[in-house]
Amino acid sequence: MVDLKGLFSFLRRSRFPFKFVYSDAYWMVDLGNHVFPIVKYRLIYEQLLSAGIRKENILTPQPASDSEVELVHTSRYVKKIRQGKLSQAEMSALEIPYCTECVDFAFLTVGGTIRAAEQALEDGVCFHIGGGFHHAFRDHGEGFCVFNDVAVSLEKLKREGRIQRAMVVDCDVHQGNGTAVIFSGKDYVYTFSIHQMDLYPAQKPRSSLDVGLWTGDGDDNYLAALQEHIPRIYEEFQPDLVCYLAGADPLDKDQLGGLRISHDGLKERDRIVIENARRLKLPLVIVLAGGYAPDITDTVDVHMHTIEVARKTELGSSSWLRRADRPRRKSG
Repeated sequence: MVDLKGLFSFLRRSRFPFKFVYSDAYWMVDLGNHVFPIVKYRLIYEQLLSAGIRKENILTPQPASDSEVELVHTSRYVKKIRQGKLSQAEMSALEIPYCTECVDFAFLTVGGTIRAAEQALEDGVCFHIGGGFHHAFRDHGEGFCVFNDVAVSLEKLKREGRIQRAMVVDCDVHQGNGTAVIFSGKDYVYTFSIHQMDLYPAQKPRSSLDVGLWTGDGDDNYLAALQEHIPRIYEEFQPDLVCYLAGADPLDKDQLGGLRISHDGLKERDRIVIENARRLKLPLVIVLAGGYAPDITDTVDVHMHTIEVARKTELGSSSWLRRADRPRRKSG
């Protein structure tokens, strides 16, 4: 488990190098007795406040507009969500109850990832305490995901000319099926997914690169598979923005996954993804994605690990950038 006392001391001693996007409205949705631990958003926020994060480092999102969501999703689907006219089959696929608060949450979290992606382009890194709903397709939702916030954000930035190329690094335990289909055939987004094969979704549409592992593969196999491709794909594709889905559900204690990755293994995963992106000066937006441990503390700890790794990387990267930007001494 993460040493929170040590982390808090470290946060208090040092400058905080990036911002967070968060809203209290995220955890006010009543899902009933549901496996999705929506309260994790509040718990992470509270831990950051306890750690001494300044409130000016917390950005409040605005809900995405219908027109923004329709950059990716069909207008018919958006209208059905607005009006509560999903069929029974569509509700079953979504796997969450329908309510006004759920609809508001869906639009707000898309707005949150848009805001975080925009801030990442300005600051180098931004962390969304939310987002990562990668099972949403153009015309329907699945697996707790109403709208694909990552896809909408990248499509918006591309159409505005703020990026030309983007990369999705999806390290949730489930394959990012919605993201894969949405960006299929679009050469300006590279989709990478490392996930468990013998798990939902049964049909796994092709990403730009899929890395499939199996129940019980554990830390060594997982990290070796990740290192086989990162940083290589960064260097080859050279994205203007990387979106990292830092799912907590590969954890060995998770209810919905079976890869059996340890806390230390996930911290090393974060280091590989984050440090290599920032070493190459690639802007990085980080979203939470899944996490379903029976003890919510385990899920929150994984997300706090990711924050810790990103923070330490940024404090180090400022020195890397200074060294890289210094003019070389002339010989003689």
